[in-house]
Amino acid sequence: MALSDYQNQYAAARAAMVERQLKPRGVSDQRVLEVMGGVPRHLFLDESLVSWAYDDGPQPIGHGQFISQPYIVASMTQALGLRPTDRVLEIGSGCGYQTAVLACLADRVMAVEIVPQLRDRSLEVLSRLGLENILLKLGDGRQGWPELAPFDAILVAAYSEALPRRLFSQLAPGGRMVIPLGPENGQRLVLVTKDPDGGQRRRVMEGCRFVPLVDPGQTDVNSPSFYLGGPGRR
Repeated sequence: MALSDYQNQYAAARAAMVERQLKPRGVSDQRVLEVMGGVPRHLFLDESLVSWAYDDGPQPIGHGQFISQPYIVASMTQALGLRPTDRVLEIGSGCGYQTAVLACLADRVMAVEIVPQLRDRSLEVLSRLGLENILLKLGDGRQGWPELAPFDAILVAAYSEALPRRLFSQLAPGGRMVIPLGPENGQRLVLVTKDPDGGQRRRVMEGCRFVPLVDPGQTDVNSPSFYLGGPGRR
């Protein structure tokens, strides 16, 4: 089955999510709204949570991790200003929902997840949806993916108190990164743009609450493994 085969499921709930949660808060990018209204968020959650899939809030996905509320997913995605030719790095892909949203908007998504069980589950769902422009790696997101850099955009779904220099170095000139920055109880989403000379410009967005970038010494990470789909969207 492919993405289109699931789009009739909970279609009314997704439409209500777009109209009541996203548009009133300033999500206006039509491509982002269309993708948010089409990607079946409920497939990425445990069956016991399906009835809350389109509610205005985060949901647990196990292993101390959460799927962000729909508005945060849409806001971060919109801030990146993705083009169909963009190559995107996602740090902390979790259950794969944000990955799917990015894959519908960009040429290719390179995603890094540190929890093996979440990586395995997301692979299964993304494969069911037929999204073939995703490369998924099990590893330490703080290192990024230097072998595949530079990236046109980077989305970090975990907070850091300071901008991770290693990730910023993997942005192409003119590239954009969205990341939660600040202390645990004072996080703000920040859009960081890389200037042609390697400098940076920042735009502070709304407050948020994410889990921290995980120290690989605190979890069991095996040798990285990869999933490669098709040739991209071009």
